[in-house]
Amino acid sequence: MKKYFAFILAVCTAVCLLAGCAKSDESSDLAYIQNKGVLVVGITEYAPMDYRDENGQWTGFDAEFAQLVAERLDVEAEFFLLSDWGQRFYELETKNIDAIWNGMTITEEVKLNTSCSDPYVINAQVVVMRADRVEDYPTAESLMALTFAVESGSAGEEAVKDLGITEYVAVQDQTSAVMEVAAGTADACVIDITMAQTMTGEGTNYADLAPGLALTSEEYGIGFRKGSDVTAQVNQIIQDLIADGTLPALAEKYGLTLAG
Repeated sequence: MKKYFAFILAVCTAVCLLAGCAKSDESSDLAYIQNKGVLVVGITEYAPMDYRDENGQWTGFDAEFAQLVAERLDVEAEFFLLSDWGQRFYELETKNIDAIWNGMTITEEVKLNTSCSDPYVINAQVVVMRADRVEDYPTAESLMALTFAVESGSAGEEAVKDLGITEYVAVQDQTSAVMEVAAGTADACVIDITMAQTMTGEGTNYADLAPGLALTSEEYGIGFRKGSDVTAQVNQIIQDLIADGTLPALAEKYGLTLAG
């Protein structure tokens, strides 16, 4: 009888240990991603961070960066186009994506809703308008009478609000904000300087537009789920990619400045 109870106890212990392991795996975001073999990266389309090449494949600084990190996590990077940037935290929490990785400015809202990585690229929010008007608007005060277009839920929208401007056109993405200016339905837009330098000026589709006054100085970060153990792992990978020269070379390729 004692042997029987000992056998039952051993079986129960084994079951409990297995259940504990399963529970541990379920509580690990890293294990969840590695078990499915894919890191789903939430992005929007804009150069030089994420855009499609001539073959329709995603490329750009963040796209290449994400692929490098995924490789070191022993998974594949898969890109998920966020049709509504304002829903990015919801998409992350519901596991439609595993990371928000798209030139995302580190803000208090981002810190509140994600487990944010260390900063990796320096950014700024700049006013974009017709090139022949830039010199007429050298200060924040001079901008007050202009009509603005901004990406909904973006750092650009926050910058416009910080100016005290409450009436503006909120659009789906930064590209749409630039298009509003090009069409003359807005005097100016506020977008990331990384995009403004690539998208406007001679040799671009918006040759008559140019970046003007910088309203903020910022840094980009990667957003993972709250409490995710992926964040610390990725922070270490970032440091490794900096130390071996990979990330500095990638930043130089796309004309960006690394944080720190």
